Amino acid sequence: MARRMEYDFDQENKKSFKKKVLREILIWSLQIAAVIFLAYFIVYYALEKTSMVGVSMETTLNDGDEIIINKINYRILDPTRFDVIVFKQSGKEHSYYDIKRIIGLPGEKLQIKNEKISINGEVIEDLVNTDVMNNYGLADEEITLEENEYFVLGDNRNNSEDSRFASVGTIRREEIVGKAFIRLKPFNFINKLNLKKEESLN
Repeated sequence: MARRMEYDFDQENKKSFKKKVLREILIWSLQIAAVIFLAYFIVYYALEKTSMVGVSMETTLNDGDEIIINKINYRILDPTRFDVIVFKQSGKEHSYYDIKRIIGLPGEKLQIKNEKISINGEVIEDLVNTDVMNNYGLADEEITLEENEYFVLGDNRNNSEDSRFASVGTIRREEIVGKAFIRLKPFNFINKLNLKKEESLN
């Protein structure tokens, strides 16, 4: 008479349970790794939060305004005129970021004269509401920007330390952290603030 084989259901259930636990641990670990990677990517390559320091960008941005920096935009595209940028100049003692508006682009000739800004000999129309400048600084004489240099101004033109002054000078491409993207409170896109005309600045 053939011997009856006995099947160990308990042992099989234990194996199945262990596989299920290991699979769930693996999925859980991958999810955590993905979250960590995404957080790292966002902080170091995509977005960053900072605050406006000082009054140089009033009335577009006020002292203490919290903003989101778009750091990935300039990895794909070049900065354009009237962009509000966030930059950190090397050698500066302060640890905070500076925020100003781009006026002059690489390779251009810029001069401020008779209350007007000229680029390559042509007067440009300022797209934001600003006071008439009392001090032209270095831009009283024509400035030729190098291929990696930008000329920036604060929107509060008579209370801003910017490219008109030797303490700041022109901003190099590698010093730009990113584009000032969003003001958190009250919420708004920064390129829509303080415009003379209701139009988007890209």
